Amino acid sequence: MVLLLPDGEPESERRPSRLSYAAALPLGRTLARAGRADGLVVHRVRYRCRGWNGPDAHLAADATWAVNEVVRRYGDVPVCLTGHGMGGRAALHAAGHPAVNSVLALAPWLPEDDVAAAPEPVKQLAGKQVLIVHGTNDARTDPELSYRLAERAKKSNRDICRFEVHSDGHALRQHYEEVRALAADFVLGALFTRRYARPVADALAAPPPLGLRMPLAAGFGRSLRP
Repeated sequence: MVLLLPDGEPESERRPSRLSYAAALPLGRTLARAGRADGLVVHRVRYRCRGWNGPDAHLAADATWAVNEVVRRYGDVPVCLTGHGMGGRAALHAAGHPAVNSVLALAPWLPEDDVAAAPEPVKQLAGKQVLIVHGTNDARTDPELSYRLAERAKKSNRDICRFEVHSDGHALRQHYEEVRALAADFVLGALFTRRYARPVADALAAPPPLGLRMPLAAGFGRSLRP
């Protein structure tokens, strides 16, 4: 099971944006096609509101609710939380649920470091397979913040890696074909124990900073085709 977590906003009680839901569909279709033969099911999560809203962490709470619904409806199936932007942050936060075996965070929105506030949690990522993908020209959320989080998480979880998409922005549109191919390779490997593509396997095995600053090569998807 893949649960798609769309982007959101730091603070807002407004209803979720239709545009953020629409933006999640192409990746969802890619993953559903790639895993159809294995029985992969993809669901998109509908938030109660579009904002994270500080300590309420509404989007993470909605992600946890959705995982509980998966367990109720489908039973004991492994879940990959896949989120973009604020949805990436929600996926990382909700990873501690026992049914979650993996997290794919695309350009995750993370708060700036603040000595007065607790750092973003990482202990819930222990035992999970985690892939973070971030564009180096992301103007909405600093890619260095996702690197620092991955670096902290790597100390207690060897199964985490991070790819950098050079010159791409928050939406990861410039190299979207490669990003989708990378996402499909990771999801199928995490949920169905398929062998990862060489770059993913190398990134998981490499110590920081190499495995956390792995460049996403142009033509990644084409290189996987026979």
